[in-house]
Amino acid sequence: MSELLQRLPYARFLGLEGRVEEEVLTVVMPFADKLIGNPLLPALHGGSTAALLEMTAIAQVALAYPRLRLPRPINVTVSYLRSGRPVDVLARAHISRAGRRVAHVLAEAWQEDESQPIATLVANFLLDDSNE
Repeated sequence: MSELLQRLPYARFLGLEGRVEEEVLTVVMPFADKLIGNPLLPALHGGSTAALLEMTAIAQVALAYPRLRLPRPINVTVSYLRSGRPVDVLARAHISRAGRRVAHVLAEAWQEDESQPIATLVANFLLDDSNE
């Protein structure tokens, strides 16, 4: 799954790494100073957290439907639940429903404690098997 993330320029910029264990994908965003949005706290930039969640959702859909083109987002909503501290962030996504053309995906990002997410994502992705 890391090969897919390496094809996405912003995923490379963020240093995202994918790990699949027992068919569960976890994407890790290693901490780097460039991810700080508020140096006074210091807190992670919300854009990096949102990008982690969206790319985790895309990777989960691509893992579930490997024959399709890269899923394209229709709509994405991110809820920020708490400030991200300057440590690694992990994320997982779950496809809650998928039809022939659209997949509905939920994702969560956390740091040390999975039960305390720092942000969540709800998104719909277009599933396209055309070669255009």
